Amino acid sequence: MNRRSFLRSGGVVSVLVAGGGVWRAYDQGVFSAGEGPAYEPWKDWRSGSDGDPLTLVRAAILAASPHNTQPWLFKVSTSAIALYLDTKRNVGALDPYLREEHIGIGCALENLMLAAAANGYGAVATLLPGKLDTSSAESGPRLVARVDLVRGKGQENELYKAIPLRHTNRSPYDPLRPVPPECLETLMRITSDETAVKVFLFAEAAERKRIVEISSAANDELYSDPDVKGASERWIRTRWSSVQTFRDGLTIDTFGLPPAATAAAKLMSAGMLRWAASRAQKDGYSTLMMSAPLIGMIAVHDRYDREQTLRTGRIWQRAHLLVTTRGLAGRPCNEAVEMVDHERMRGNEPRRLSLLAELTGDAAWQPTFIFYVGYPARPGRASPRRALQEVLV
Repeated sequence: MNRRSFLRSGGVVSVLVAGGGVWRAYDQGVFSAGEGPAYEPWKDWRSGSDGDPLTLVRAAILAASPHNTQPWLFKVSTSAIALYLDTKRNVGALDPYLREEHIGIGCALENLMLAAAANGYGAVATLLPGKLDTSSAESGPRLVARVDLVRGKGQENELYKAIPLRHTNRSPYDPLRPVPPECLETLMRITSDETAVKVFLFAEAAERKRIVEISSAANDELYSDPDVKGASERWIRTRWSSVQTFRDGLTIDTFGLPPAATAAAKLMSAGMLRWAASRAQKDGYSTLMMSAPLIGMIAVHDRYDREQTLRTGRIWQRAHLLVTTRGLAGRPCNEAVEMVDHERMRGNEPRRLSLLAELTGDAAWQPTFIFYVGYPARPGRASPRRALQEVLV
């Protein structure tokens, strides 16, 4: 949004003018969404496309990750790229087994494989086996996958071209516009080459309402835990200077608010922003979820198997790119599965485990990632990304 159109937004002019607010608006990036060093990786992602393997990493770092933690590191040679999980970049009690961080690595791997094919490489991915447990959160990089490269013929596809267009969209969706049948069918086939990963899709209102009820209750319970709340808030960047310094985390621009509300939120202090969030409509998250005409679950045979978790990330990234090519948007809504982790870690009764099993109707499949898809009310904003040099080892 440019300065003139912003100043025309009703109700915000007085905030800007009073007490030197215009200066604060510039200082807080009100007029600079998507700009600055933190957003350059979205613009130069195809630089070096003369065959340098680093081009593949430039595509990989644009992948999704939990709370935009970007938990990846890469070791690059002319014939291979090794992917490491940086266990220090985690969301603590929200993800005690680093299950979601491994899903994020899987997302990066999917982008990398798409970029390899597009840039003239034959690529073979090897996923390291293992089990996820609480010791997964020990500090230090951990090798989780390797991609061997050989020269081949370049072949771009629609998913590769969608890499810089894919963003998590947290705005409301249009409940009256269903996902087109062709897109539904393609999403159903997205795991056709997998034996340990399956997608379940729910379009009926009653099914979606039940998932929303489970997810909303899980969200409330999760964030009543001070450890979860504190670990999550660590990754929220409310200061524009922090966005440009850390180049990670969740930013106000990506909250899915209307333009005027985004600007007003940027002008608030961190304390005011937390107060405003606490006063928000109680069922706001449920309303957002129900606005989406489709909810999906990615399930595996073993939720704590490392290889299956990495494959889940590849499938989510692929699905998100796919819906992007169709003009739709997507967002994770994974609180119910996070509560499975939380109950397991605390030694509590596995209530969410039972509820999720009822939804799939098949005990052989364990949901490990939940998302929703639809036509968004507003375009999704890019999230900040660390520089290439910061993710190389």
